[in-house]
Amino acid sequence: MFLLGTKGPPAHSGASAPPGPHVQLSSLPTHFDWRDKRAVTAVKNQESCGGCWAFASVQVVESASVLTGGLLKPLSVQQVLDCSRVNHGCQGGDTVTAFSWLNKTRLHLVLESVYPFTNSAGPCRIFTNSTPGVEIKDFASHSFRDDEEAMMGWLVGRGPLAVSVDAVSWQDYLGGVVQHHCSSSTPNHAVTLTGYSLGDLPYWIVRNSWGPEWGLDGYIYIKMFENMCGIANEVATVTV
Repeated sequence: MFLLGTKGPPAHSGASAPPGPHVQLSSLPTHFDWRDKRAVTAVKNQESCGGCWAFASVQVVESASVLTGGLLKPLSVQQVLDCSRVNHGCQGGDTVTAFSWLNKTRLHLVLESVYPFTNSAGPCRIFTNSTPGVEIKDFASHSFRDDEEAMMGWLVGRGPLAVSVDAVSWQDYLGGVVQHHCSSSTPNHAVTLTGYSLGDLPYWIVRNSWGPEWGLDGYIYIKMFENMCGIANEVATVTV
């Protein structure tokens, strides 16, 4: 049984940002994946901790750091689990709430090697800014439930995105493109959107946090343009 952990409404009431001008499919590449740009760290495993929200949030910050000239290094999920008291540690949370907290506190997110994952939430450890790490400067969230083309534009222009989904049916995923058997209105899991592929059956490329042995090396493909699994309901990103 793989753990989920997202809590919160499908349309978050926190900070939001306009998606920008409508994006035409013809202006975007037919295949795009941030892994090809070496902007995504290795797949992680949340184990028995319902902290998917922290994993997805930190993964987006890792990639955002690369896009501004930083090195690709795993950052501490445990720090977010322990210190983001507006969420609920391994009992669940929400990516937009996490980004809002990171933005308000200007928390210095340290390296995974300095503050490693323990599979449970604990006391918050404090670090000075002299410890290598990353701070976010801003965040944005938006619902693209009626415009996944614009969501493609966000992905290409802003980097990997945190999304909330219904992942109950993902437990037995072995490959292929998910086209059925998940709700568009019942989010229970947070994941990271890293790419897409257009063709006869367009799909999103989604990074999970159930380890590299699950799915397609830790990834899953979700059908595009139907808000499958609610993937377009709550989309968030950061600037570092």
